[in-house]
Amino acid sequence: MPSKIFHVAIHDLRRKGEDDFEFVVGKNDLKHGSTLTRVVDELHHLYARRASKSHGKFSADDVNFPTQGFLRIYIDGGSKDFETLTTSLMTTLVTQARRKTGATGGHVFFVHFEDDGKQFVMIAIVNDRLGAAITHDYDVSDVTTLDLDGFRFAGRINLTAWANKEERYVGFLKGKGDVAEYFKEFLGCDTTVQDREDTNSLVAALKHFADSQSMVGADRDEFLAKAKAICDVSAKKREQLHLTAFSNELFPSEPDLLLSVLTDDARKINDGFIPDRRALAILVRFKAKTSFWSVEFEREAITLGKVRYNEKSNSLTLSDIPMELAEELKAQLNG
Repeated sequence: MPSKIFHVAIHDLRRKGEDDFEFVVGKNDLKHGSTLTRVVDELHHLYARRASKSHGKFSADDVNFPTQGFLRIYIDGGSKDFETLTTSLMTTLVTQARRKTGATGGHVFFVHFEDDGKQFVMIAIVNDRLGAAITHDYDVSDVTTLDLDGFRFAGRINLTAWANKEERYVGFLKGKGDVAEYFKEFLGCDTTVQDREDTNSLVAALKHFADSQSMVGADRDEFLAKAKAICDVSAKKREQLHLTAFSNELFPSEPDLLLSVLTDDARKINDGFIPDRRALAILVRFKAKTSFWSVEFEREAITLGKVRYNEKSNSLTLSDIPMELAEELKAQLNG
């Protein structure tokens, strides 16, 4: 839930003929009443919950993708002129909508808000849907409402992360084919996928989930090993890993619980990345070295007692070492 809402604007994107669009200016700075706050909270919650998202940064080409330029002018002006920002963005949205066959019209929400100390601008296209209501006379009548659950096009810019020069600060909902490109190009988002980074984020999320579920010993080993096995299949076949399907297979008893951790926006895991096998190894293996030695062993070795860690002395004890190594050590010690 956003802790503070700075500005909200709503304009309409309307189809004009088969392949043309136009925009109609609505309101540029809505009053923040309880209804508007509830709608913004719901959009924020629904966007965060969607699994199929991509993350990236602004394209270096700010001529053909001018969204970042409009935002920079808005921020440099003290984040006050929301009207100029949103009407400029609507012009860009119309341009991109005309180029994509999958584009649709609708009410375009623009929200500048703060959440957990970070500032964001979120843009979502929401359509109407027909519902029904009981009147005071106990008749049934048609009611037109916002279809918040059904929105397909949305994006979000983390202004704080952008200012801090982080690598990923633009996110958007993924669709299929040209539909996926529509909002990506409107935002001017460069989604050059870094599979190693996504895999590292996935590994960290899986470990966090195991901790949150109090998994220890063999249960934890089994969970992480299963995760690695699923990811290995995608890595070997060079197939994309989709977080919803992954959660269903890995944790079928409560997949939504796992999915909520994997899709946490703070992790910025791209849906549909190809796992990096080297980065997956840490799920089942410990590896470390100093200037005097290096060591690598399976996580299962701790569970079976073959490797023991003494926290007080900060030391490892290895059992069942290979005979060849044992003979070499004896020869060294006996001079």
